Amino acid sequence: MLLGSCAFADEFTPTLQAYLDSEISGWANSPEIVAAITAQNAAHAGLTQSQIDEMDKNWRSQIGDPASPVISPVLNNPVSDTLRSRIDASMGAMTEIFVMDAHGLNVAASDVTSDMWQGDEAKFQDTFGKGAGSVHISPVELDESTQRYQGQVSMTIVDPDSGAPIGAITVGLDAESLL
Repeated sequence: MLLGSCAFADEFTPTLQAYLDSEISGWANSPEIVAAITAQNAAHAGLTQSQIDEMDKNWRSQIGDPASPVISPVLNNPVSDTLRSRIDASMGAMTEIFVMDAHGLNVAASDVTSDMWQGDEAKFQDTFGKGAGSVHISPVELDESTQRYQGQVSMTIVDPDSGAPIGAITVGLDAESLL
């Protein structure tokens, strides 16, 4: 069976779900991640959609600029360092990780994402938008930048005290390494 076929993508969903359950769920709601999301939610409480769009536009225009004032704070924080450590420890299974706030804006990321605002994408809408316990698993597709087949698993991050959704996390998984 070809790796990129639709049948394979459907067959691979249980493998992605199993990896989420066994390897990601245990740390995704860590106090460090929850605190970072909570802080950014407080800082961004009054943002309008036009402000979010402007932040996203600035992010996209600064990709490739090592001194980017928009991207740098997201990539250079303790949570992002932890995410990169998780990728290193996964022995090739995880390819990227990013954490989003209640607006779908990046809070922390292992690597630069193509945009800052994930709020218009299924990875955010099908998790945060649907509440606690929600999961989104993308189809396995060829990642043009890495030339590897990758799927993404996303889940809602919740406040441990109230159980209310506060953000989401997405983890890119290398399909071939999980076979």
